[in-house]
Amino acid sequence: MNEFSLLMSVYKGEKAAHLKTCFDSIYNQNVPPTEIVLVEDGELSRELYEVLAEEEKRFPQLRRLPLSENQGLGTALNIGLEACQYPIVARMDTDDICLPQRFEVQIQFMQEHPEVDVLGAWISEFDNEPTNVVSIRSLPEQHDDICKFAKKRNPMNHPVVMFRKHAIMDTGGYQPCPLFEDYFLWVRMLQKGHRFHNLQEPLLLFRRSPEMIRRRGGITYTRYEIDFFKRLHHLGFITYPDMALNILQRYVVRLLPNTIRGFIYKYLLRTTP
Repeated sequence: MNEFSLLMSVYKGEKAAHLKTCFDSIYNQNVPPTEIVLVEDGELSRELYEVLAEEEKRFPQLRRLPLSENQGLGTALNIGLEACQYPIVARMDTDDICLPQRFEVQIQFMQEHPEVDVLGAWISEFDNEPTNVVSIRSLPEQHDDICKFAKKRNPMNHPVVMFRKHAIMDTGGYQPCPLFEDYFLWVRMLQKGHRFHNLQEPLLLFRRSPEMIRRRGGITYTRYEIDFFKRLHHLGFITYPDMALNILQRYVVRLLPNTIRGFIYKYLLRTTP
């Protein structure tokens, strides 16, 4: 059976037009989700509430979980995950766009490969319009290669993953780790022996923007990143030399001007379409 939950979280800073486009892509799926669990992370804007009211009419299986105050992505996803009714859960951000075959391809793979706990894919990053794809974040396919990759960079594209709920719960779910909640979750799952796989094709359009590049720079981001790699060393996932090299490489990139950092992301850390 193709039953699965789709888990999302929205907050007041999201644009209503992006949310509407996101839902359009969900309804245009070859295999749509059985339910959508949407966590409203704090009070939303009037425009967002209007979009959600319309989507409830279009998709009665939309389950909204309003939170009185903003809790942050990790906490919001844990709350939503608890509410998911099906053993397989897909993730998506509310400003991205699923390609029509996404869920069909992923749910078929999960059914054929019961040993895989977390299934990812590539994502196509676009500027302004979905037709303007500027880069592709490609990732290793096989589990052993994913483990090696994880020692240096996030091995999964979080907005396009599909996973088995019990495996996430078994690992303790998303835990406090500012800006790196998903990466921290993958590392802990790898250490517990859960199996990963990345499909070698883009299944989602990821909204890229100058603001995204700005958010990934500066002193505050750098401090969080340093703390994160220290945690990976404390867990025994990376060696001290690996930790030092990761921090040094990123420290330089985070403090570069936004234009140069954007160039690095687009041409050195991504694949050109």
